[in-house]
Amino acid sequence: MEWLYWTIITILFLISFVGLIYPIIPSVLFIVAGYLLYGAFFSFNQFGWVFWSVQLLFTLLLFAADYLANALGIKKSGGTRAGVWGSTIGLLIGPFIIPVAGILAGPFLGAVLAEIIVHRTNWKKAVKIGIGSLVGFVSSILTKGIIQLVMIGYFLLRVFS
Repeated sequence: MEWLYWTIITILFLISFVGLIYPIIPSVLFIVAGYLLYGAFFSFNQFGWVFWSVQLLFTLLLFAADYLANALGIKKSGGTRAGVWGSTIGLLIGPFIIPVAGILAGPFLGAVLAEIIVHRTNWKKAVKIGIGSLVGFVSSILTKGIIQLVMIGYFLLRVFS
């Protein structure tokens, strides 16, 4: 039965990484669900207040990394808050409108269109801002992936030590 429990926990952790590409999937909730199922299946003894505090800190870092990487990419390329919002909206709806390419096209087009509509930005500058949005998005995926690996690694360290 133990292998079944670990399979379920592993699947939850893997789904959290799918959430890096499809942000509609709340990655951190799947990681926490894995922790909680481990506790329910085995024991919560390894998880004291230090463990939960560290995990809360990493969760806050995940949210900050998501927003900051996108905002920095847009701001560095000359964009405004409208570009950040456009990129975020594009990120959420892009994969549904254009199933595979929408994950990259959504934030790009969202930032470009928002800058053009809100600030009457010219096309050349708007495209530059859209590229900044893509750089920010890819940076956030890498950063969040590393944070998630650390969260899961810390969990495994506590479980197996």
